[in-house]
Amino acid sequence: MGKDETPIPDEEWERFLRDAEAGTPGAPEEPSARARMVASRPAEEPGPPEGWRTHRPPARPGGRARYFVAFFVLVALLFVALDPGRVTGWFGGDSGSGDAAPLAAESERPAGPPATEGAAERPTLDDPFRGSPAVAWGDGVAALSLPEARATGWMSKAQVAQALGRSRAFLASSNLDAGALRGERPEKAIALINPHQKDVQDYVAAAFRAPGAENDPLKLFSRFAPSKVRIVGDVVKTRGRITYREGKRGAVEVTADVTFVYPVVRAAEGSDEVARTIVRREVVMGWDDPAKIITEQGTFSLVSYRSDTANGGCDNHTGYFVPKFAADRAVSGGSGEGDAVDPYDWSAPMDTLLPEGGGTGCGIATRL
Repeated sequence: MGKDETPIPDEEWERFLRDAEAGTPGAPEEPSARARMVASRPAEEPGPPEGWRTHRPPARPGGRARYFVAFFVLVALLFVALDPGRVTGWFGGDSGSGDAAPLAAESERPAGPPATEGAAERPTLDDPFRGSPAVAWGDGVAALSLPEARATGWMSKAQVAQALGRSRAFLASSNLDAGALRGERPEKAIALINPHQKDVQDYVAAAFRAPGAENDPLKLFSRFAPSKVRIVGDVVKTRGRITYREGKRGAVEVTADVTFVYPVVRAAEGSDEVARTIVRREVVMGWDDPAKIITEQGTFSLVSYRSDTANGGCDNHTGYFVPKFAADRAVSGGSGEGDAVDPYDWSAPMDTLLPEGGGTGCGIATRL
């Protein structure tokens, strides 16, 4: 349907042409083609067109979407806090990769054993901790962090710091020193023990002279017979905690609860099967007040020491760890007849691992 139109009279049109040609001021101008086009737009087209640089921000997500995102983030954080070992396994930390970043030092006893992902993977000469939770542990003495020193008992803050450092030095020289691991006498470690503690000095002397059930050097020192096995590489993995408190007569008692993981191969040339011996030790060292106890400067008295060993030789009194390899276990049918024990589980106190009455029964390691 057409629109209503009102024609311009001929007289008005002729006057418009004359005035426009003569340039008469105030003469009306003919609208341009664009002006006519814009003027002729239907009324239903709202407003001016949107500019090409105009920015229209995206719509914000609704409140419900934000709620669900926050909920899943909180669930993920809670899962990591409750089971960090499993998350580590997802990203290769527990699958045996030698490139795994070391775990943070222990500030308290863990709630449970490490995850078991990757346990079926076999160790190699190039990756001797493959398939073991120890792959994510620290290396040697560097992984044994010390607590902050404070004045305790008869010692000042500086003296406590020195006692802690010497306690860690004892752990290193008795369990990590290359010579000691090859069966040599650990002279540096022995030198740190109070020479006036007669019972301990008698034990140490007998243990290295004629080792046996009562005088077993393995109760305090780690050693392997060089004619039988050798350590793979130069790294021993460690994990544990060192704490201290005031003991009797004002002494500073330093307690070390540490697990050592030793990868070994047979001593024969060309041997490539890797086995692991795992030793957890709890050693309590008393730094006595020389005004109350006969001692020597820079030495400690052994308050207590105990250990639990996996694949070190059941009922072994040779003075050396005797690890078994796959063929040995196939012949003997296992390494013990007692309860199953996870040697990597550091969550249980030593009391729960040792036989009642201080016996020497052999358990069964659930993994090595």
